[in-house]
Parts: sequence; structure tokens; C-alpha cells
Amino acid sequence: MRRVDTPLPGLALLEPKVHGDNRGFFYEAWNRDTYRGLGIDRAWVQDNVSRSARGVLRGLHFQLARPQAKLVTVLAGEVFDVAVDVRRSSPTFGKWFSTVLSGEKRNLLYIPEGFAHGFQVLSESADFFYKVTDFWSPEDERGVAWNDPALAIPWPLAGAPSLSARDAKLPPLARQDDLPA
Repeated sequence: MRRVDTPLPGLALLEPKVHGDNRGFFYEAWNRDTYRGLGIDRAWVQDNVSRSARGVLRGLHFQLARPQAKLVTVLAGEVFDVAVDVRRSSPTFGKWFSTVLSGEKRNLLYIPEGFAHGFQVLSESADFFYKVTDFWSPEDERGVAWNDPALAIPWPLAGAPSLSARDAKLPPLARQDDLPA
């Protein structure tokens, strides 16, 4: 496993060693000791899987009082993945990082607490897998508008995205009064 740090402190791309032959492939997506060696020593409490169709945009989500670190990857398909630093005291507050995650690349993104996260599906569909360090807390959910003009994220849209009713109403970052320190 190789760790590639991003310009946002704590946010890291992870590239597993993939073993393949004419029968298929194998790779280790999670190993506590390997991740500890890479500086990621977390207690994961929940795994989630979602499937989304082309053009679906989910996010940008985070939890406030019960923040979650996430380890995300795509099992099948391809997504444009985005993490936004929402920690007010961070020197990179309001900055974002994007990457393409795909079942073909088998890459992962480690997102520490204090980041909003979202993705847009680029393929016909995508199976998205993520581990989290705290349980889902619906009353604690927050989010940032995917199209916040101050963030100016260049989503690779071909038309309007398919959004949930909740995501369509998320406020911009500047209107968030209760962000983490």
C-alpha cells in the first residue's frame, strides 16, 4: 500500500498493491497494521455501500458533533470524489481536493474528521464503499451546497446532476455558523 498525501493536511490517497493474473485480481483494501504504518490508526465502526446511477451527485456531507473519518473507494464504476476542509481553524479551511476513484484503479481516499465529502458518478453506475469511525447520526448531519460559488468545484457535469431533496437544499459554506474548530 502506498500513501500519497494531498495538499490538505490529513487527507490522503491510498494505492494498494494489486495482484492479478488471467483469473482476476486480489488486493488488500484494509489491514490494521498496514494502515498504522501509514499513519492511519483508526477504530472503524461501520461499513456502508451505495449504488448510484450516472449523473447522481451525493454530498457534500459531514457530521458535526459526531464527526466521522472515512475511508472511501469504488468497487465498480467510476466517481469524481471531493473532500472539502470545513474546520474553521484550519489553514486550508474552505479548500477542496478532488480525485477520480474507480473500480479499475482500485484506489482509496482517507478523509479525516472535519471534511465534507461528496461524489458524482461518471460511469453508468458506481458501487461506492466506505468505512466510518462513528455511527450515522441523522440529527447531526450537515452539508455544504455542491455548487457553492465560493468553492467553485469543477464538477464534470453533462447537464444537471441528480440530487436528493436534502442535498438540493444544502447551504453554502459561508452560511454555516456551527462548523468544527
